[in-house]
Amino acid sequence: MSVDLTQMMEADFENKQATSVEKIDQQGLTTVAELARQIRDKEVTIEALEETIKEYKKDLQKLTDEEMPAMLAEIGISSFALDDGSTVEVKQTYGASILVQNRPTAFEWLRDHQYGDIIKNTVSCQFGRGEDDQASAFSTFAETHGFLPQQKTEIHPQTLRAFVKERCEAGEEFPMELFGAWVGQRAVIKRGK
Repeated sequence: MSVDLTQMMEADFENKQATSVEKIDQQGLTTVAELARQIRDKEVTIEALEETIKEYKKDLQKLTDEEMPAMLAEIGISSFALDDGSTVEVKQTYGASILVQNRPTAFEWLRDHQYGDIIKNTVSCQFGRGEDDQASAFSTFAETHGFLPQQKTEIHPQTLRAFVKERCEAGEEFPMELFGAWVGQRAVIKRGK
């Protein structure tokens, strides 16, 4: 009789376990699927919001860099205050971006005119895992170890912008087209307190 009772208990346990596993699987899968849908929906929403933000930024730039400066120039003022204490002022903006094909000529011009110190010259080489000793030796004796360094010559964008601003404000002549340089205006609003 005890064998029958044990067998019955084991059978009952297996039936309950199978039923609860099925329930867990069904409920778990439903929950996982719902979470996956939520993740997908959030990703789609974020992509749409990021695209909307890009459009708003374009619209804002048109207002601050074109429409407001033009309107203020037309009425003959460069700044004014709003009734909430905010001030609107048109300021000069400067920018530059040297085209890749112009870099050698632009860098040569900078060096010839004593501005070569704004050019950043980086030499680097990649080493594999476990080659720390070789990497240290390379910093001093690169060529003797047979590694070919990679060299990158560039000017940081903010440094180039500052260079253009300094030259323009000092009234110095320089090849603006070579540097992709431009001067513009931007309306800046400082909010009142």
